Amino acid sequence: MRKFKIPKGYTATNKTIRFPDDVIEQVEDVIRGTNCNFSQFVIEATRFALENLSEEEEAPSPDNLQ
Repeated sequence: MRKFKIPKGYTATNKTIRFPDDVIEQVEDVIRGTNCNFSQFVIEATRFALENLSEEEEAPSPDNLQ
């Protein structure tokens, strides 16, 4: 599994999404003082999650190991 990294800027398409207030506060605390905005962080977190989901699908499950 790769390490999560706060991303740098890139182009994107606008998409509206609602977040719980506590999640917004946590993300803003993490990115404070960095060159990363909220959207960039969420995009990288989503990519990270998607990559790890595909790794889980590729890995053999413990039930199938003998």
